[in-house]
Amino acid sequence: MPEFRHGLVVGKFAPLHRGHMLVLDRALAACDRVSVWVYSRPDFPDMPSPLRRGWLRELYPARLFPGLELLPDAPNPPLNTEPDAAHRAYVRGVLDGWGVRPDAVFTSEAYGEAFAASLGAAHVSVDAARVTVPVSGTALRADVHGLRHFLDPLVYATFVRRVVILGAESTGKSTLTRALAESLGTTWVREYGRDVYEREHGALSPEHFLEIARGHRALEAEAAATPGVHRWVVSDTDAATTLMWSYLLTGTALPELHALADACRRRYAHVFLCDTDLPHEQDGWRANTEVRAVQQAFIRQELHTRGVPFHDLRGTVPERVAQARAVLGE
Repeated sequence: MPEFRHGLVVGKFAPLHRGHMLVLDRALAACDRVSVWVYSRPDFPDMPSPLRRGWLRELYPARLFPGLELLPDAPNPPLNTEPDAAHRAYVRGVLDGWGVRPDAVFTSEAYGEAFAASLGAAHVSVDAARVTVPVSGTALRADVHGLRHFLDPLVYATFVRRVVILGAESTGKSTLTRALAESLGTTWVREYGRDVYEREHGALSPEHFLEIARGHRALEAEAAATPGVHRWVVSDTDAATTLMWSYLLTGTALPELHALADACRRRYAHVFLCDTDLPHEQDGWRANTEVRAVQQAFIRQELHTRGVPFHDLRGTVPERVAQARAVLGE
């Protein structure tokens, strides 16, 4: 039998960390129903309230947690720096308007007792000394990568930035993608187009190229949410290169593939182009050295046309890794 009818959890959740989840889990275990209100003023530009509610929605899906209710944004909240009394009055007024009347408030904060009393509710303090989960949102905002173990991988994925390695056939990009990721201690994404190309024995249609671009983005999302990720995901090829291949091999490309290629202008934090200074290697699927030069020219021209900043990488694999790391500030 639950201890309480209706629990309330209010916080910034910026970012949502395991301490917040401990409070939420305690509330869900103790209540028939739990309302969660995400609010902050000013809001956080890099993680606005809809994103923070989205984390909660994904980690506490309705089908598994039917008693959890995410409250919407409310107008004109007080500034975070205003006195606790101003926040208590604001919350009480908004909750009354919404018809939300909790009989328990769950917090890990010193203000929790007075906050709960202002709502006529019991206060349940959860890990106020931060012994079970020794972290705070302030500390995480200051060093989200160093403290990433306090975040669910789904949340940490928001802060992971993407790096893409481009280049024509036999320019060493696949080898470099893996080597750079291993050097950075993070995850990497293979060239998904190679999977489809070999599966279809080279007989690709425009629909296949759209499948490649979609699949590659899905692999990037998966890599960003992998527990071993750290700061970066290193990706072999992008949708703009896939668009080029669609035209080279089929003479056309689907509109959605064009849209995915356009999105590459802002999708990657850093773009690296492997030079053709490595010997051409024939693996049975690749064209000759002359065709490689044409492919490379197309990729370079596409980057310039779209206005995408990029860095050339030359030399051996270790030399290229060092050049890329210098750009990334590692």
